[in-house]
Formats: sequence, C-alpha cells, structure tokens
Amino acid sequence: MKLLLCAINAKFIHTNLAVYNLEACAKGTGVDIKVVEYTINNRRDELLKEIYREKADIIAFSCYIWNAKMIYELAEELHKVLPKTKIWLGGPEVSYDAEIILRTHSEISLIMIGEGEETFTELCTQYGNGKVDLAKVKGIAYRKDGIPTINPFRPPFNMDQIPFVYAQLPDFDHKIIYYETSRGCPFSCSYCLSSIGEKVRFRSLSLVKEELQFFLDHKVKQVKFVDRTFNCNRKHAQTIWNYITEHDNGITNFHFEIAADLLNDSDIEIFKRMRPGLIQLEIGVQSTHDQTIQEIRRVMDLHKLADVVAKVKALGNIHQHLDLIAGLPYENYDTFQVSFNEVFAMKPDQLQLGFLKVLKGSYMHEKQKDYQIVYESHAPYEILQTKWISYDEILELKEIEEMVEMYYNSAQYTKSLPYLLSFAPNPFAFFKALADFYYGQNEVGVKHARLFYYELLKEFAIKTYQGVDVNILNQLLIYDLYLRENIKKRPTWMNTISLEKKEATRFYRMEESARYFPEMQPYHSKLAAGNSHVERFTINVDTYEKEEWWALFNYHNRDPLTYDARVWKLIDF
Repeated sequence: MKLLLCAINAKFIHTNLAVYNLEACAKGTGVDIKVVEYTINNRRDELLKEIYREKADIIAFSCYIWNAKMIYELAEELHKVLPKTKIWLGGPEVSYDAEIILRTHSEISLIMIGEGEETFTELCTQYGNGKVDLAKVKGIAYRKDGIPTINPFRPPFNMDQIPFVYAQLPDFDHKIIYYETSRGCPFSCSYCLSSIGEKVRFRSLSLVKEELQFFLDHKVKQVKFVDRTFNCNRKHAQTIWNYITEHDNGITNFHFEIAADLLNDSDIEIFKRMRPGLIQLEIGVQSTHDQTIQEIRRVMDLHKLADVVAKVKALGNIHQHLDLIAGLPYENYDTFQVSFNEVFAMKPDQLQLGFLKVLKGSYMHEKQKDYQIVYESHAPYEILQTKWISYDEILELKEIEEMVEMYYNSAQYTKSLPYLLSFAPNPFAFFKALADFYYGQNEVGVKHARLFYYELLKEFAIKTYQGVDVNILNQLLIYDLYLRENIKKRPTWMNTISLEKKEATRFYRMEESARYFPEMQPYHSKLAAGNSHVERFTINVDTYEKEEWWALFNYHNRDPLTYDARVWKLIDF
C-alpha cells in the first residue's frame, strides 16, 4: 500500500509542516508513505505528470486557501488517469464544508477534519493491516453507500506526541523552518479560524528546548513559529525567549506572531539582552477604529500596544512587522485612513496592508449577509466590497498597498522617504498621491529596473510638492542607493562625486583605512575597495543642513535588521 502525502506550497522556500507531522506520526503502520512538495507556480500539467508517475494507492493533499483551486483541478484529472486511486483531502480549507465537497467532487473519497495526526495514523493503521472500517475513525468525512457521512469530531491532540520532524535536516536546506509549540488561540477574532478550536495547548518546554538547540546547533537561518499568539502564556514565551538568548549562535533568526499589548517590562528586559536580528515580531493590529475592534471581537489595548511598540523600537535590535486588514465591519475608507496613519506613526519596520478573507467556518462567514459582504467565490475568498466600503475604494487601497510595499516595506528609501513625507498632509495622503502618479503613467504588471523607482519618486516629488529642494532630494536618493548596494552604473541625475580611481587606490592603501574594516582580518586593500564605496555629500542627510563630507559605505559590514551597509563619516578625507 503506497500513500503519497502531497503539499503544494505558496513559494519554493516554504515547507509544509503538516505533511511531515503526518508522515512522522504514521511511521510503522505498514503503509509506504512518501512526502512530495511542489509550489503553486508549477504548471498543473507538470504536477499531474509527477504525481501520476508515483502510482500511489492513496494521494492525500494538504489544503489551504492558496492551493485549493489547483488541488481540485488536479484531483479531477488524476481521477481520470488513476481511477482506482483514492484521493484524500485535509487542512483548514476543507474542514468546514466537507459534506459539500463530497457532494460536488465525486473524485474525492475522504476528508480529514480538524487536527490530522491521530486521524491519519488511525487510517494508515487500518489500511496497513487490511482491516478498513471508516465508521470507527473519528474526524473524517467519507461516503457510505454513496451518501456523504461525517463521523464524530476527534478531541484535541496531545502536542507532545508529535515527533520532531527536522531530524533529517539536509532535507530542509535553503528552506524556512516552520515550528509549532502551541495550538489554538485565547482570542475570538471573528475573521480567524484559530478562534474556533479548543483552548490553547502547549508542547512541553523540555521538548521545545531540545528542539530549539537542534536548530541552533545546525545554524538554521530562520525558524518561524506558527503559534497563533505566541505570548498568550507569559511563562512559556519567556522561557523560550530566554533560552534562545542564552544559547544564541549568532546566525539563527526566530520569528514570532505576538499580541504586543500582552508584553510587559519583564519581556522588554529579555529583549534588551538579545543580539540584533535574533528575533522578529509580527503584530496584528488590524484596525484602530473602536467600533470595528469591538465588532470583530478583538481584544486589544491600543494605547498599551503603541507604548510597547515604541519601547521595542527604542531597543534597536528587533524587527517589528505591524498588520492592518481592510474590509472589516464598520471600517470605511475614511476610518481606514485613520487606522493607517495611527499605525504608521508607530514607525514599524514593515506595515502590511491585508484584505479581509471570508474564511469558511469563521464568524465573519456567518455574518456575510448582515455586513453585505461581497467576496471572491474561489480561494482566497478575498473581500470585494461591504456595506461600508466599495470595490472602487478597495482597488484604491490595493494600489496604495503596492506603493507601501515598494517604498516603505522595502526599507530602500530610509532617508528620502521621511524628507518627502514632511511635505504631505499625512502618510496615507502621501501614498495615495504616489499611487495615483504611478498608475497614471505605468501599465499594471510592467516590471522596471530598480533605478526606475528612484527616478519615479523624484519626478513625483518635484511635480507634487512645491517646497521640495531638488539638490537635497538627489543626495538623499543617492545615499539610499549606496546604502543598500554598490551600484556600478551611476544614474544621470546624480549630483554628488565619487572618488576617482587614483584617489581611491591611495585611500584604501593608507594604513589608517584598515580601521574602517574591523571585520576584515587581515586587512586587504583590494578586497576592501571591491566591497565598499566612497561618495561626497554636501548636506547632512538627517538634518538637510549644508555640510561637506565623504561617506564610506562598507558592504562587508551590514546591519542585521535592515541589510544596510555600515557608513563611516570621513570628514577629514
């Protein structure tokens, strides 16, 4: 009996923790299990060919909003060429309307509902010993005499029983490692599926420490915790934060999704001891509009959240990513502007604009008529309009989102953007004007060279804001360019001066120049020259006052949070 566990990820760098958990739990059941991973960027005919050639007796797909459409199409075609092969589905995308799926997709023979580890293991045990009685398996939907049947739900799973799946780490080279220490969420946000499950459950800290040490010993680049609200239990969170701080290997980055307003001074004290780049925090604000927060059952102290974000920001060692969701109840275009400006004022390292997805099984799905929600019929079920916001306004927000992603979240305009924002009424108005300018002269989907976006920002600023000083803006843009990369071809609008070849050779051969490259032991002048750049400026890039100085951009020594080059000020050069 051969069973193929099939994951179709959003990107190549992603891994599907669920299928590896299932495989690990079901070892020794007598079924030959193989895991395969693809991406939604693969052509459907390629996947059909690859999966068909496995000639499995059972094909089980892990279903999410980003891959459901492709999986249904694949299942339909696979059933034509492998009519005897059973096709199973599992995952959050199919757990809440299993009966409808079985009625509308005859090629699907079974659906696992909710947590799958015990269910999958029990199914594999039955098929492994040849004694199949689906009526005895909790947490599945299947056909009995051609009629869709849903068995009783399975109680929550003990997380300590899940084997550690990363023991064969070479299989996960060049991938983001997803790791789970808890399931469930203490909150009841109406747009989220995590609020539907049972109370929060945790993996024993003794196991967690062993597994964290494995990641640290193997110098994994990034470990992304998938816990829904990681710090809902302070003792659990602080134990883990203390452990990774005390055992830091100088390389591994850990990503956590947290509720910022749950942080206290003892958490901040732990953060103070962390290496820059050791952790990054994702914080879901969603909205700052009181009526919206109440309606979506969001538990949040906005003033405390802003205070905590400011405290973490002041530490200078942790990347913070704040989220907003457009399309929530009672949030119209005007109140969303307020939410945007208030969150932008918190100065997150990234401000992510998301759009409401009406997930099956969520309270938002139940309230779609009351809220007059119109959303996409197919995954990802994204909002089109509601009682409070029109499709025209949603489209405007999508254009603004792209500008925020391009000019703010990219962190490539850290000097020029603050200067230009000082001329705008507020941040939202700035990105709205920039979006109008961009889409007014650029076709959707057209790709441009990186320098184009600097030139476009300059053109936009000059045409939009009368007070912009072109000389200041030019130098800020040049500084931003060299801060991120050692460009070889200088733009025609550059009004600064770089060192001539003879002067550069003399500079790098000077004995005192070695101090600008403390990480280079022993110092090598040619290597230093090839991985740095010297540029002359006539303004202070922070105050915009006149000041003549030379900037040395060292690309050997980059900021671990922003990837910016280290900059040395060579006043006497």
